[in-house]
Amino acid sequence: METTNGGNGPAEYDVGVIGGGFAGSLLATVLARAGVRTLLLEAAPGPRFAVGESMVPYSAALARAVARRYDVPEIAALGSAEQVAGTLSARSGVLRNVGFVLHRPGLRQHPGEVYQVVNPSVVPDPPHLYREDVDARLLALAGRTGAEVRTGAGARVEGVRVEADRGAWLRTADGTETAVRYVVDASGPGSPVARELGLREEPAAWEHRSRCLYTHMTGVTPYDDTPGGRAGGQPGRWHEGTLHHVFDGGWLWVIPFGNRRRGGDGPCSVGLVLDARGHPAVEGRSPQEEFDAVLGRLPDVARQFAGARAVRPWASADPLQHSVSRMVGDRYCLASHAAGFVDPLYSRGLGHSLEVVNALAWRLIAAARDGDWSTERFRPVEDLQRSLLGAHDDLTRASFVAFRDHALFNAVVRVWTLSTVLGALAVEHANAAYARTGDDAVFRALEGPDRPGGAHFASLAPLARTLCTDVEAGRRTPADAAERIFAALREADYVPPPLGLADPADRFFHNTPARLLRAARWVRAEAPEDTAVLLKGALRGLLGERLRAARR
Repeated sequence: METTNGGNGPAEYDVGVIGGGFAGSLLATVLARAGVRTLLLEAAPGPRFAVGESMVPYSAALARAVARRYDVPEIAALGSAEQVAGTLSARSGVLRNVGFVLHRPGLRQHPGEVYQVVNPSVVPDPPHLYREDVDARLLALAGRTGAEVRTGAGARVEGVRVEADRGAWLRTADGTETAVRYVVDASGPGSPVARELGLREEPAAWEHRSRCLYTHMTGVTPYDDTPGGRAGGQPGRWHEGTLHHVFDGGWLWVIPFGNRRRGGDGPCSVGLVLDARGHPAVEGRSPQEEFDAVLGRLPDVARQFAGARAVRPWASADPLQHSVSRMVGDRYCLASHAAGFVDPLYSRGLGHSLEVVNALAWRLIAAARDGDWSTERFRPVEDLQRSLLGAHDDLTRASFVAFRDHALFNAVVRVWTLSTVLGALAVEHANAAYARTGDDAVFRALEGPDRPGGAHFASLAPLARTLCTDVEAGRRTPADAAERIFAALREADYVPPPLGLADPADRFFHNTPARLLRAARWVRAEAPEDTAVLLKGALRGLLGERLRAARR
């Protein structure tokens, strides 16, 4: 067996990154730009289909944060649909809104049971990522930036050995053993580090249980052009964003590509997520047959897919959820989807990946310089990941219960809206502060439980989960649970009343100029001090971003 500086010799690389997908390539790029000797191993470089194709304002803000903090301007393109189309993938799309349409099996969709979050004009429109293009270009970026990139079957990691005081050894399928000072596994649920060190938990630690079928389709009719889609009175076109069709037992996503212009005709990412407890897989039934069976119960969704056909083989994951007993240990870290996954609901995955890259990279850069690779240095990265995954588990568990009742889902979806808005504002506030001061501390403050926006939101997702669990067990009515959630939103002094989040009748989170003006008056006169600082700083940052975009 060939050995590359293995055994007792010095490691050739400071950091070995397993997995050249979204998170792994971004991390390798950041590290290489900082002068860290980085090896990136990707056994299947693509093209490949990946779950996680929607950037939202929260994840777009994080992409700009990583780009600025680590001086990799190419990463900032991920925050803008226009820039992605120009530099990463002409096949990608745009997200101008996030929409939810609730369906009752066997019935026509009720026009009043819809909800839509529209991006304010001050926010650059995030992209829908055509991942096989984007991931390939990010992998290439890592190589151009200075990481050594090995791809193909020979780069598949088949063995991992770690020693706390010496480093890690990665054995690949071509027989090479490579020594690194630290290994980051960003590969996904088949994580070699989790496998070799016995870290995978069975069953997963999360309460939520779901399974997923997904593909790309052509011939999907924009929902706006169907009778049900025209009746909701929503401010934005459903086809100009990520659309969630939700129903008792699951949900279905529609993510259009080629939709940057009205009438754009491109493929759509389509996925069906089902409650694994109530809707287990049927042996012998194909994914297409299962998809068609669900459409047979949802007449308005069926109209949208009347002329659709899959243009790539269906993929599936059953179950979707996975977790590990430890994410950080002696000389290793499991990052992003290698560490855990809950559900693609609410498009949290790409944001979580960027959060982890942002928190992990500076620690690895410091360790490469001072030689301190201790587990305790990296423990906060595990704490951050568990916090993000736990909150998403709470909210997803609540949402699947709420899909059965419009009043309850109308309340739970406001909890998500608040979380994503506060998250985006906190990152934009940090971006603006860093642009003024260059002080890295503003980004480190985003990592802890007391990060701006995080402390406020900490109680709402568990509250929603507890109330919805009571509904599922028959201890509480959906109406009572919904009212209690709205009451908590009304009592939260950090939620601007002009934005309508606590008003059940306000079906659209659409921040028109008039609404924003009323919110600005509330910030000046009534908002708690920390909320006022957060909102003012974020607004300054977004206006600055718009000015920079106009000059490009």
